[in-house]
Amino acid sequence: MLIDHIGAVLFPGEMIFRYVGRISFPIFCFLLTEGVRYTRDIRMYMLRLGGFAILSEIPYDLAFHGRVVDPRYQNVFFTLLLGVILTYLLERSAEWPLKVVEILLVMAAADFLRTDYSYKGILLIAVFYLMRENLWIKTACGAVWNFLWNGSIQGYGALAMVPIAMYNGERGRRMKYFFYVFYPAHLLVLFLVSKMLA
Repeated sequence: MLIDHIGAVLFPGEMIFRYVGRISFPIFCFLLTEGVRYTRDIRMYMLRLGGFAILSEIPYDLAFHGRVVDPRYQNVFFTLLLGVILTYLLERSAEWPLKVVEILLVMAAADFLRTDYSYKGILLIAVFYLMRENLWIKTACGAVWNFLWNGSIQGYGALAMVPIAMYNGERGRRMKYFFYVFYPAHLLVLFLVSKMLA
């Protein structure tokens, strides 16, 4: 993600940064669904994501749009928050027709709010969540998802399925809040560096 954003903000003509960065979002979606699976308090998880979505919006708008507030686009935390809301709904729905309606409604909400990765991001979260017990179907669908972008560089994101397939199910180092804070902090730093270089 950091490499991707360095490329987007500081070196927009150098696509190698963006190619590398494409692997980050699928990994975030996968880790989100694992977080939902193991969290002790899903409402607190939603509150935390919502808080950091709001906190990150100004740094996101400054870094990518050069404005303090740009209501046309929302940062990725909003996408992840909607993804957790979706998993919460899916967990409580027994019938498949209702699950499909819930997925479509949350996808529509992401599209309406213009969140980063929009409805396609919600679709990937739904795939990872619903296929969580079947590694090969999950990673195959996750790889295919990266090619739904009509010639976009997101196809490089299919490489994210390699580390996802290697996940051993064990919890890593406890650095949760570091990564939450890192997102708005690095965007603010990149914005300031871009202004110094301009």
